[in-house]
Amino acid sequence: MSWWMILLVVLAGAVLALVLLASRKPDTFRIERRIILAAPPDVIFPYLDSLESWQLWSPWARKDPAMRTTYGPGRAGLGASMGWDGNSQVGKGNMSIVESRPHEAVAYRLEFEKPFRATNRASFTLKPVVGGTELVWAMEGPAPLPSKIMDLLMNMDRMVGRDFEAGLANLRGLVEK
Repeated sequence: MSWWMILLVVLAGAVLALVLLASRKPDTFRIERRIILAAPPDVIFPYLDSLESWQLWSPWARKDPAMRTTYGPGRAGLGASMGWDGNSQVGKGNMSIVESRPHEAVAYRLEFEKPFRATNRASFTLKPVVGGTELVWAMEGPAPLPSKIMDLLMNMDRMVGRDFEAGLANLRGLVEK
C-alpha cells in the first residue's frame, strides 16, 4: 500500500471517529452564566428589556462598533425586535423579545444568518438575593450534527460563555454605579 493510501485511510478513520464522537453528544445545548449584581431587579431590568439599551453593555457591540443595527416598531418589551449585520465576530441575524416579565425575566428568539444559520432561545432571569440580584443569562437550542462536530473542535460553551461573562461584567459597570 502506498503512503498516500495509508494517509487517506488514516484521514477517513479520523473523520469517522469525529462523526461518531459528535453523534453521541446531546441533541440540544444550553450555555449559561450567572452573576450577582449589587443592584435591585428594577434597576437591571430596563437594560435587558430595551434592545437599544443592549448596545450600552453588549459584548458584541464592543467587538464591532460599526455594526449596523435596525429596530422594529417596538424597541422594548414583548414583540420588540432588532436586526444586526456586523463583522466576522458578530455575524448577521435578528432577535425579538418573546417574553417580558418586569423585574423577573426576559426571553428572546435569536435567528442567526451568519456565520451559520441557527435559531435559538436566550433568556435572562432575575432573582433578588442578599446583597442584590442574581442574574442568569442562558442560551439554548437544537444541536444538529454539524453543530456537535463544531463543539468538539471549538468548545462553544467556552467561546459563547466568555462573551456572556464579558457582557455581564459590562452590565455590572452600568447598574452598580
